[in-house]
Amino acid sequence: MLRIDLVPWEQARAHAAPIRFAVFVEEQGVPLEIELDEMDAGSLHAIAFENDSPVGTGRLLPDGHIGRMAVLKGWRGRGVGGRILAALMDEARRRGDREVILSAQVRATAFYRLHGFAEEGAEYLDAGIPHRMMRRLL
Repeated sequence: MLRIDLVPWEQARAHAAPIRFAVFVEEQGVPLEIELDEMDAGSLHAIAFENDSPVGTGRLLPDGHIGRMAVLKGWRGRGVGGRILAALMDEARRRGDREVILSAQVRATAFYRLHGFAEEGAEYLDAGIPHRMMRRLL
Protein backbone atom coordinates (compact mmCIF):
# COMPACT_ATOMS: atom_id res chain seq x y z
CA MET A 1 0.00 0.00 0.00
CA LEU A 2 1.36 3.37 -1.04
CA ARG A 3 1.95 5.96 1.66
CA ILE A 4 3.36 9.47 1.40
CA ASP A 5 5.41 10.88 4.29
CA LEU A 6 6.15 14.61 4.51
CA VAL A 7 9.38 15.13 6.40
CA PRO A 8 12.32 17.54 6.76
CA TRP A 9 15.55 16.85 4.87
CA GLU A 10 17.27 15.25 7.87
CA GLN A 11 14.68 12.45 7.74
CA ALA A 12 14.22 12.43 3.97
CA ARG A 13 17.82 12.36 2.80
CA ALA A 14 18.46 8.62 3.23
CA HIS A 15 15.40 7.83 1.07
CA ALA A 16 15.20 10.81 -1.32
CA ALA A 17 18.85 11.10 -2.34
CA PRO A 18 19.13 7.58 -3.84
CA ILE A 19 15.89 8.08 -5.81
CA ARG A 20 17.05 11.44 -7.13
CA PHE A 21 20.46 10.03 -8.07
CA ALA A 22 18.86 7.10 -9.91
CA VAL A 23 16.43 9.29 -11.85
CA PHE A 24 18.30 12.54 -12.40
CA VAL A 25 21.97 11.56 -12.39
CA GLU A 26 21.95 8.02 -13.76
CA GLU A 27 18.95 8.17 -16.14
CA GLN A 28 19.01 11.80 -17.23
CA GLY A 29 22.67 12.73 -16.94
CA VAL A 30 22.27 15.62 -14.51
CA PRO A 31 25.70 16.38 -13.00
CA LEU A 32 26.04 14.77 -9.58
CA GLU A 33 27.44 17.98 -8.06
CA ILE A 34 24.24 19.98 -8.76
CA GLU A 35 21.63 17.39 -7.84
CA LEU A 36 21.62 18.02 -4.09
CA ASP A 37 21.53 21.72 -3.29
CA GLU A 38 21.26 24.27 -0.51
CA MET A 39 17.45 24.33 -0.85
CA ASP A 40 17.07 20.76 0.43
CA ALA A 41 17.69 21.70 4.07
CA GLY A 42 14.90 24.29 4.17
CA SER A 43 12.35 22.32 2.16
CA LEU A 44 9.67 19.84 3.12
CA HIS A 45 10.16 16.52 1.34
CA ALA A 46 7.56 13.99 0.26
CA ILE A 47 8.66 10.37 0.20
CA ALA A 48 6.42 7.74 -1.36
CA PHE A 49 6.73 4.28 0.18
CA GLU A 50 5.33 1.03 -1.12
CA ASN A 51 5.58 -1.65 1.58
CA ASP A 52 8.22 0.45 3.36
CA SER A 53 10.39 0.73 0.22
CA PRO A 54 10.93 4.29 -1.05
CA VAL A 55 9.75 4.62 -4.67
CA GLY A 56 9.37 8.36 -5.25
CA THR A 57 10.09 11.82 -3.89
CA GLY A 58 9.49 15.54 -4.33
CA ARG A 59 10.01 18.70 -2.33
CA LEU A 60 8.18 21.90 -1.42
CA LEU A 61 10.36 24.96 -1.00
CA PRO A 62 9.50 27.76 1.45
CA ASP A 63 8.55 30.06 -1.47
CA GLY A 64 5.91 27.67 -2.89
CA HIS A 65 8.04 26.01 -5.55
CA ILE A 66 7.66 22.27 -6.00
CA GLY A 67 10.68 20.45 -7.33
CA ARG A 68 12.87 17.39 -7.53
CA MET A 69 9.87 15.23 -8.41
CA ALA A 70 11.23 11.76 -9.13
CA VAL A 71 9.72 8.28 -9.28
CA LEU A 72 11.78 5.13 -9.76
CA LYS A 73 11.42 3.70 -13.25
CA GLY A 74 9.54 0.56 -12.24
CA TRP A 75 6.91 2.62 -10.40
CA ARG A 76 6.06 5.16 -13.11
CA GLY A 77 2.56 5.14 -14.54
CA ARG A 78 1.03 3.85 -11.29
CA GLY A 79 -0.09 7.16 -9.80
CA VAL A 80 2.89 7.61 -7.48
CA GLY A 81 3.89 10.99 -8.95
CA GLY A 82 0.32 12.25 -8.74
CA ARG A 83 0.06 11.26 -5.09
CA ILE A 84 3.37 12.99 -4.29
CA LEU A 85 2.27 16.12 -6.12
CA ALA A 86 -1.12 16.14 -4.38
CA ALA A 87 0.52 15.77 -0.95
CA LEU A 88 2.87 18.68 -1.64
CA MET A 89 0.03 20.88 -2.93
CA ASP A 90 -2.11 20.00 0.10
CA GLU A 91 0.73 21.01 2.40
CA ALA A 92 1.26 24.28 0.50
CA ARG A 93 -2.48 25.01 0.85
CA ARG A 94 -2.41 24.15 4.59
CA ARG A 95 0.44 26.57 5.22
CA GLY A 96 -1.39 29.35 3.39
CA ASP A 97 0.30 29.42 -0.02
CA ARG A 98 -2.00 30.81 -2.71
CA GLU A 99 -0.19 29.12 -5.59
CA VAL A 100 2.53 26.62 -6.40
CA ILE A 101 5.12 26.96 -9.13
CA LEU A 102 7.42 24.40 -10.67
CA SER A 103 10.06 24.07 -13.34
CA ALA A 104 8.85 21.11 -15.38
CA GLN A 105 10.86 19.06 -17.78
CA VAL A 106 9.13 19.58 -21.12
CA ARG A 107 8.47 15.85 -21.43
CA ALA A 108 6.52 16.02 -18.14
CA THR A 109 4.32 19.05 -18.87
CA ALA A 110 1.33 16.88 -19.83
CA PHE A 111 1.51 15.20 -16.40
CA TYR A 112 1.45 18.57 -14.65
CA ARG A 113 -1.37 19.90 -16.89
CA LEU A 114 -3.45 16.90 -15.74
CA HIS A 115 -2.97 18.21 -12.20
CA GLY A 116 -4.12 21.75 -13.01
CA PHE A 117 -0.83 23.44 -13.84
CA ALA A 118 -0.48 25.89 -16.74
CA GLU A 119 2.72 26.65 -18.66
CA GLU A 120 4.25 30.10 -18.55
CA GLY A 121 7.01 31.69 -20.58
CA ALA A 122 9.43 30.20 -23.03
CA GLU A 123 11.23 26.88 -22.90
CA TYR A 124 14.71 26.99 -21.31
CA LEU A 125 17.51 24.58 -20.48
CA ASP A 126 18.26 23.46 -16.95
CA ALA A 127 21.10 20.94 -16.56
CA GLY A 128 20.93 20.54 -20.35
CA ILE A 129 17.26 19.42 -20.23
CA PRO A 130 14.42 21.51 -21.77
CA HIS A 131 12.08 22.93 -19.11
CA ARG A 132 9.02 25.19 -18.82
CA MET A 133 7.75 27.13 -15.82
CA MET A 134 4.30 26.02 -14.69
CA ARG A 135 1.92 27.49 -12.12
CA ARG A 136 -1.24 26.45 -10.31
CA LEU A 137 -3.48 28.48 -8.06
CA LEU A 138 -4.52 26.70 -4.86
